[in-house]
Amino acid sequence: MSLALDPAAQDLLFREARTANAFTDEPVTDEQVQAIYDLVKYGPTAFNQTPLRITLVRSAEARERLVQHMAEGNQAKTSTAPLVAILSADNEFHEELPTLFPAFPQAKDLFFSERPAREGAAALNAALQAAYFIIGVRAAGLAAGPMTGVDLEGVRKEFLDDDHTPLMVVNIGRPGEDAWYPRSPRLAYDEVVTTV
Repeated sequence: MSLALDPAAQDLLFREARTANAFTDEPVTDEQVQAIYDLVKYGPTAFNQTPLRITLVRSAEARERLVQHMAEGNQAKTSTAPLVAILSADNEFHEELPTLFPAFPQAKDLFFSERPAREGAAALNAALQAAYFIIGVRAAGLAAGPMTGVDLEGVRKEFLDDDHTPLMVVNIGRPGEDAWYPRSPRLAYDEVVTTV
């Protein structure tokens, strides 16, 4: 076997995991979200950056405000998912680098003193962390429904500030009836991998 990960775990995280479009009404607890974060916070990023910020949308009032920014096809599932998370990039992540990357604390000022450099690094590394987060949701036995069909600028104005750039909205919960679209094809190994 080429992979160290147990085949059942491979299925849970990848082969059988799907983007959910419907959920049961079973709640997703704060303890579950903390367990997910405590697992995925170890995913690698450049300079150990941790620009991902997670805004949990729990109240009915906040959910209504969010739903109005979702694309029409994403509104119903977002309004009924047990938990919704807004994943964003903190463009001021560099302030934490002296603590998070003590081997090279001067990276904060050497590489990230200019806002455009920070925004690019934050977007890339928060997207990596968002992917880890989705895998963590699956590891918790839950399903994730990540969506970019959303007015991200509207979400930023409604829930965040100018230092945070929203990346996506993720519905989280146990998959409900008819939760899945048919599995879409994937590219084969030789269509993706080259050797030089």
